[in-house]
Amino acid sequence: MFLRQLSYLIALDQHRHFSRAAQACGVSQPALSSAIRQLENELGITIINRNRRFFGLTEEGRRVLIWARKTLADLDSLRQEAAFAQDVAGGFVSIGVMPQGVQVVPLLLEHFRSAVPALQVEVSVYPNAEILHQLREQRIQLGLMYLDQVPKDGPFEVQRLYAEQYVLIAAPAIPLPVGRECGWTQAAALPLGLLSRNMHSRQLVDACFAQAGVTPRVMLETNVLELLHAQIMAGKVAGVMPMSALPERVGAMGPLQVRRLDPSPAPDVGVLRLNQPNSTALLTRLWHVATALELDNIYAI
Repeated sequence: MFLRQLSYLIALDQHRHFSRAAQACGVSQPALSSAIRQLENELGITIINRNRRFFGLTEEGRRVLIWARKTLADLDSLRQEAAFAQDVAGGFVSIGVMPQGVQVVPLLLEHFRSAVPALQVEVSVYPNAEILHQLREQRIQLGLMYLDQVPKDGPFEVQRLYAEQYVLIAAPAIPLPVGRECGWTQAAALPLGLLSRNMHSRQLVDACFAQAGVTPRVMLETNVLELLHAQIMAGKVAGVMPMSALPERVGAMGPLQVRRLDPSPAPDVGVLRLNQPNSTALLTRLWHVATALELDNIYAI
């Protein structure tokens, strides 16, 4: 059994097509197909449901896929460990981030690269549940998400970074209540742009409106933070979101009005990783950096 056969199987599951998987692996389609058949012969099982096309993995094939991912992840860790021993200035890490945590990533990377200057990073945006799935599958090494969404009995280690603080924001064209704070009843009367209902952040906001006994005037719902920012800054809607998710141009001299919502939900946000006995030197170092971070003062008003 060769490692390339395992990598071909992973690529085939990812692309769901023989030609595209072969192209991604830099080999011909016959070579990829032959390698998969050889793997099936060696194991004595059928891995692929096929005729002339790819029809998915068999039940046995899905078990082999899980083993293949773990094997290649362990090999990558070994290679990274060996390289890290020679050059502690570099390495690769894949991070999954919830949508409203994207603005936090540059600050997180700044601290990571202070410890590992040549760090190579892949960042993907996922819902909270998908971050947990990606960590379990070892497709990512770190997650940034709501810690109350992490199962207590799950195979994860967590590190708190900050508690979210929710604010009402609007362009000068939309009049907001005078002062630094605003109630949920006042916010509900404004034309609002909110994150999608399936997002945990939105569910927290809806709970606050419900507790205040009001129904918000929602003009826009989206899971695309950039679109929401654009509509708010254009003066089309006001927004309710965490301080950590505000547009980058908002600051002490920024163009938007900002009011703290009272009472504000304060869910903890943090980083997490799969709890493994043999973590790589790189991931251990990044985790050590994360444990020293305290971002509450940055994302508060």
